[in-house]
Amino acid sequence: MATLRFATARDVAEAFPTLAEDMLAEPGEHEPLAFLRALADGETPEDAISFCAYVLPRRDAVWWACRSVRALASPGAAVEDVALTAAEAWVRAPSEASRIEAMQAGQAASSAQATTWAAFAAAWSGGNLSVGEHAGAPAPAHLTAKAVRACLLIALARISATERRDRLRACIEGGIRLAAVDA
Repeated sequence: MATLRFATARDVAEAFPTLAEDMLAEPGEHEPLAFLRALADGETPEDAISFCAYVLPRRDAVWWACRSVRALASPGAAVEDVALTAAEAWVRAPSEASRIEAMQAGQAASSAQATTWAAFAAAWSGGNLSVGEHAGAPAPAHLTAKAVRACLLIALARISATERRDRLRACIEGGIRLAAVDA
């Protein structure tokens, strides 16, 4: 059985200092899954989105974002676009070629769309920040989590206030299930 890469929530924050920018709660010595569940039940469950995006391995985090965007869509709405398809393709076959395809799909899409950020999450999972003859700097480790967080918060913002809490909770539960597999 695999284990989470972190023993405590504080370990996650130490590994990813940008987590402090993305959530209000202060990570302590709690086991990560217990902390994630507490965040989900707390006053700012959006903190659970942020924490989960960082605690999950990158591939799992991108998969969680893709699945959540589909689940958060209005019933009957088709969630098919190039960016989401590219992100899902990277999850299924995480190669450099599929990472670059996700980057190109994200760059061609609107930053106001949740699916664009799913593509960027895959694109920033490794490799360089740009492609071409003069490839840029390596992608910092925290960018996948930042993009997953943006993806899910944009998707959640489009849900009516009456449904938002329950749908947010379902999204977090999906992340917890993925994290538990890695625990």
